[in-house]
Amino acid sequence: MRTDGIVVVEDDPAMSEALRRLLSVAGFSVSGFHSAEALLDSGMARDPACLVIDIHLPGISGFELRRRLLDSGSRAKVIFITAHEDELIRAEAVRSGAEAFFTKPFPGRKLIEALRTALAPDQYEAVP
Repeated sequence: MRTDGIVVVEDDPAMSEALRRLLSVAGFSVSGFHSAEALLDSGMARDPACLVIDIHLPGISGFELRRRLLDSGSRAKVIFITAHEDELIRAEAVRSGAEAFFTKPFPGRKLIEALRTALAPDQYEAVP
């Protein structure tokens, strides 16, 4: 079952808090986790509206988390973030079907815009 929340998976506590505050102020319902394992153990991974996932997490990487979610049937949208700019990483993010990819630091407004764009189709119901 899809929820309306945004899930942030970021291992840096300061960055995680900044993202949660930014997105909350922008009007999103936000939950945060410091690892992929914590998210998977929480039971909240099934279908949030969108996940903002750091690629380089301790333990399960952001890309592996995305694969596991897809394998479990999740249709949640994903935005990847990373501190490591690399064309191979960017290409993998694109191949995984990510809605957006940001290298830290990035303007908060760009993340908000990407989330609104990613979620826009979900805001309207099809008319029969």
